[in-house]
Amino acid sequence: MRIVWKMMKMYGEWVSGGVVAVLVFTVMLSLVLLRQRKRFVLHPLLTPSSSPSTSLSVSDSTNPTLRTSKFVTDADLKCLIETLDEKLNENDKWEDVIDKRNQQLCYTAKCCKPKNGPLRYLSVTIFNDISSEMLRNFYMDNDYRRQWDKTVVEYNQLQAYELEGVEVGRTIKKFPLLKPREYVLSWKLWEGQDKTFYCFMKECEHPLAPRQKKYVRVEFFRSGWRIREVPGRNACEITMLHQEDAGLNMEMAKVAFSKGIWNYVCKMDSALRRYSVVSCNLSGSVAISTSLMQKVPPCLESIANNISGAHSGTLQLHDQIADESRVRMTSRWSSRKLLANSILILGGAFCLSRGHSSLGAKVAMAYILTKFTKRGGGPKSNQSKQS
Repeated sequence: MRIVWKMMKMYGEWVSGGVVAVLVFTVMLSLVLLRQRKRFVLHPLLTPSSSPSTSLSVSDSTNPTLRTSKFVTDADLKCLIETLDEKLNENDKWEDVIDKRNQQLCYTAKCCKPKNGPLRYLSVTIFNDISSEMLRNFYMDNDYRRQWDKTVVEYNQLQAYELEGVEVGRTIKKFPLLKPREYVLSWKLWEGQDKTFYCFMKECEHPLAPRQKKYVRVEFFRSGWRIREVPGRNACEITMLHQEDAGLNMEMAKVAFSKGIWNYVCKMDSALRRYSVVSCNLSGSVAISTSLMQKVPPCLESIANNISGAHSGTLQLHDQIADESRVRMTSRWSSRKLLANSILILGGAFCLSRGHSSLGAKVAMAYILTKFTKRGGGPKSNQSKQS
């Protein structure tokens, strides 16, 4: 009996020890898995609460595991330069969308429907009293954009490639009544002659930006712009070509653009004016973009110069139309003033001929003479908007 008891006691100790060992192993394994999962979720390039990763090191693109599926190349720049020349788009049916201006800026936009793909927009924005370098930095400053563009709820820079001069980033945008849109884009910046700058962006895939069900990934995105100074004026312009498929109804997207773009442009102009005052030091995103900026190839510079000549004539014609419009407004005001003064004189003559000598008649005549003899009047210089 004692032997059996000892054997049962030893067996119980083994079972207890095995159970304890299994429990310890399970707890340790759970902690390890939880720690790894926590590290993955709190990746600095993917968390909304993290600051933009603008201090990332510029890497070489020889590592195939870090390459994007689509790079922006000089071929995209060639396509952009040629598309900005509207003479090459005579077969496209462009429809005017908006034409508005105030004392600080002028904005025009039109759109066309390609045979394949979403709507394509071509816009020209002219900013007064802004240099082309300042406007370039403003558009490349993704850190500052989060402050004034409330549709941008998250931005992370994923990679920068020194050899190609290409950057890759991820942006989350939230629009009213819509599921958040996720943009994973690659872009490249070029510098041309006479302080002219080009940028082109398009969609791509990146291992640091896996797809998530809570976002709608924008599958098609092509956007490019040219920034240059306006000849003979203290102003610069940005001509932008934009095309994206965010999963919206085409007609609804067109109406939303035409109704809301002017307020957005005015808001952007206010942010630009503030930016020109406080941007003494370049932010991390702008510093990386300018350090990776490449020169426009000579073969493409000649194409750009040909477009520049035609564009200069277009700007002069545009200014001439604006001046003629102001002359017509002044002429209409002068005619109205002359008519009003004539009515006042006739009214005064009628009062005198009727022999009214009362105090009311004298006051009325004094008012008429004051209005008639008042000099230096003119139309008020309110902000003029044309649509």
